[in-house]
Amino acid sequence: MNLTNEYKPLPDFLTIKESDIHGLGLFTKKDLPESFLLGISHLYNSNFPDNYLRLPLGGFINHHDMPNCIAKSYDDPEKHIKIFTLKEINAGEELTVKYIINKLEDPRWEFNWEISQ
Repeated sequence: MNLTNEYKPLPDFLTIKESDIHGLGLFTKKDLPESFLLGISHLYNSNFPDNYLRLPLGGFINHHDMPNCIAKSYDDPEKHIKIFTLKEINAGEELTVKYIINKLEDPRWEFNWEISQ
């Protein structure tokens, strides 16, 4: 088994635990600088109802009206969404993004989702 290629659902510096916001949340185990790339939260895939496959990063990050992270869409090489920090974040803090949940009935939900941040 090649351990350098072993799949890990989250980077080592992130963890999932109980959230004061809602259910479980995504927390950092180390201090993070502003504009730090946390990773990819969603991959485009037309086989899903909203055309995205949500990865663990996207599945556990909670919404907040005053978020400490931002989601950005990219088309190269494949359509996907990445999460970045908006400011310095201290170890132990919950990571949050401002988003609209499952606007499946609106074909332009992705546009609305991006604008809402």
